[in-house]
Amino acid sequence: MQQRLGIVGGSFDPPHLAHLILGEHAHEELDLSRVLFVPAGAPPHKASTRTPVDDRLNMLQIALNDNEKFAISRVDIDRDGPHYSVDMVQILREQNPGALFFFIMGEDMFNDLPNWKRAEGLFSHTDLRVAVMRRLGSHGVMRADIHEKHFPGLAERVTFMTSPLVEISSTDIVERLHAGKSARYLLPDAVLAYIEKQGLYKDT
Repeated sequence: MQQRLGIVGGSFDPPHLAHLILGEHAHEELDLSRVLFVPAGAPPHKASTRTPVDDRLNMLQIALNDNEKFAISRVDIDRDGPHYSVDMVQILREQNPGALFFFIMGEDMFNDLPNWKRAEGLFSHTDLRVAVMRRLGSHGVMRADIHEKHFPGLAERVTFMTSPLVEISSTDIVERLHAGKSARYLLPDAVLAYIEKQGLYKDT
């Protein structure tokens, strides 16, 4: 039976409940074998991450611990940068031969696809699908064919998900923690306990 693997990339700095909700509903809606959470090494669109990679990995492992449908892929943190999605997906192909992949992303990321570095190589393989979650406050009609000029045939491989719209931002969480405010119910309790124990984000 062909493996169906979901890819959720991000800094996960820190991981929060919206990440987990997205992964859970993607697993169900797309009939996935497993959801791979891929922590960024050195994100090309950011100067740096807020916390060291070991802390981000520890927090993500804590967040995913109780869900056997989730797994962490170290594909980006175990290699030198720059880190682009096209390279990440190719390595995952080599690690999981014959698998069908679903790149899970928000509506804003989907709209920005033509601006991704080497994106034409990313979608040149038919084993990669795209699963898109609508962003909160977006009322327009999402169309699968908006990038047909850049990526011919991609429209047939796009799925629009119906997962709950939960607007939680890692940046907002960090700002709350830095200001001494509560971040409870925005991220798993165990992750919050780790943050407090390690003294993370106080000086961010």
